Amino acid sequence: NCENRVSQFFVSSDVNRGDAATEKILLRIQKPQANHNGGDIAFGPDGFLYISTGDGGGANDVGIGHATQIGNAQDKTSLHGKILRIDVDHGDPYGIPGDNPFATSNSARREIWAWGFRNPFRFSFDSGRDHHLFAGDVGQNLFEEVDIVEKGGNYGWNIREGASCFDPNQ
Repeated sequence: NCENRVSQFFVSSDVNRGDAATEKILLRIQKPQANHNGGDIAFGPDGFLYISTGDGGGANDVGIGHATQIGNAQDKTSLHGKILRIDVDHGDPYGIPGDNPFATSNSARREIWAWGFRNPFRFSFDSGRDHHLFAGDVGQNLFEEVDIVEKGGNYGWNIREGASCFDPNQ
């Protein structure tokens, strides 16, 4: 019984502090477990807000609150186990960038930039010319990942852990 929340605040008269009274909730993601939050947000070089989300918690991306058969990270109707990309300057409470992979989809969440993550807890944009997005994704038992995240990429969880096949029954 928990959630991840992305909110907007305006600064107070002290420009080093946010004004709690100005909170505008942009996005709420209900979570079945308290772990696997993801946890990073950053504006990309394109001006859009990127948000990392975990698979919803628990082990193996299965169980209460997880999509049966495929898990939350592979379920494109879920925001769990994803890197999201939104436009906070347009829309109410936000807009969907027109070049998001599922921007016009009726069968997938339009916020999705990439999916198939277990718990992408940190990410960063390369300061070089191409501004690649790198994400650190926590593994289940054997492997941790550092992924170069590309538009529309599927990073494999819970089918794969790193470069290996993953079987939650083993």
